[in-house]
Amino acid sequence: MLFTDIIRKKRDGGELTPEEVAFFVDGLADGSIPAEQVAALAMAVFLNSMSAEEAGCLTLAMAASGSVLEWQDEGLDGPVVDKHSTGGVGDKVSFLVAPIAAACGCYVPMISGRGLGHTGGTTDKVESIPGYNATPDFALFKKVVKSVGCAIIGQTADLAPADRRLYAIRDVTATVESIPLITASILSKKIAAGTQAMVMDVKFGTGAFMSGADRAEELAKSIIATAAKANLKTHALITDMNECLGHTAGNAVEIAESIEYLKNNHRESRLDEVVMSLCVEMLIATNLETDRASARTKVNEAVTSGKAAEVFARMVHALGGPGDIVDNYEKHLPTAPVTQAVFAAEAGYVAAVDAFALGNAIIELGGGRRTMGDELDLSAGLTNVAPIGSTVDKGHPLAVIQASSDETARVAAAMIREAYEISESPPAERPVIYNILTAD
Repeated sequence: MLFTDIIRKKRDGGELTPEEVAFFVDGLADGSIPAEQVAALAMAVFLNSMSAEEAGCLTLAMAASGSVLEWQDEGLDGPVVDKHSTGGVGDKVSFLVAPIAAACGCYVPMISGRGLGHTGGTTDKVESIPGYNATPDFALFKKVVKSVGCAIIGQTADLAPADRRLYAIRDVTATVESIPLITASILSKKIAAGTQAMVMDVKFGTGAFMSGADRAEELAKSIIATAAKANLKTHALITDMNECLGHTAGNAVEIAESIEYLKNNHRESRLDEVVMSLCVEMLIATNLETDRASARTKVNEAVTSGKAAEVFARMVHALGGPGDIVDNYEKHLPTAPVTQAVFAAEAGYVAAVDAFALGNAIIELGGGRRTMGDELDLSAGLTNVAPIGSTVDKGHPLAVIQASSDETARVAAAMIREAYEISESPPAERPVIYNILTAD
């Protein structure tokens, strides 16, 4: 068959057959379909969507396009579960959820992605740890998961290779926000990784790919329904991404904040609520706990006892990073040569934030990609990011820029000031978690 016919069919609103979807996935995996044609079909899907049947076929075909991990013969004494986020600004949740869940008896083989658009990528962030091998072979990956309880790695060439190529092309062709493509991308990796259950963090707001909660719920329901076709039990949280999650956004700066959280030194309230709730759902979905209150107590103790921090340290060391990353991360993580505080033009309360603009400011600093091949400045980012409801004045900045040069800091500072809305009175409080969805 001709791939141009498949593009034309989807362009005109037709439904692709399983054979046409398989032809597309095969061409993605072996590179026989050129990038411009992949981009054309991705745009056609973005504009015309896919049926549930098409999305299911795409998911399973991409999962089977490479190696599929099996855990049944590993002798694990706990369930295999994972968490995935649709992405946001300052989203360092993976570095917290994985070791916490492992400390509670789960095994977490977390295979993550690189940055998509204005959102940072988990793989990029973890690579700011010197020596960390984010693309190990499967033997090492399975060994670390079995011995430590979790491993956070990037997508390898062997695992869902069709998705890996489509993911990169979507990133630079304005086709990221398609619900069926997001669904297939997420689930193909999780199915290929052999997980038994999954918890989704589906974000909405100015810093998310979904602007409203209704659209986020539509995606969550799509993921839950498609996952059920593959016998993958899935829970989903609908969470607010109308501002930075935590006080940092970037790569190395988010690793630093994650370590401070795991050491129980500083747990920003919105970040903490998302992390605790996701971990609770992981325990519920795997039947390790049946009551959410007792599950939350267990999850919190994993942090306060220091056990989760210990798991994180062991994971980093097992994957080639420094053994003292938790105690001495300042010595190991890259730091930017230019630090610049950004102040609001007037004192007041933070009423609103365009988190999308904050993400673009990080791209301007070199911490995110404009094109597929861009090299990142892993030290670039924002710290001390002011949350909605906080007061800002000459002593309390909107954010502190970590940059490679004065010029990039100047441009980013203007973008940050433009992103913030300041008012004379504090805004109304709003929840960070809007809903929890399950297949039950």
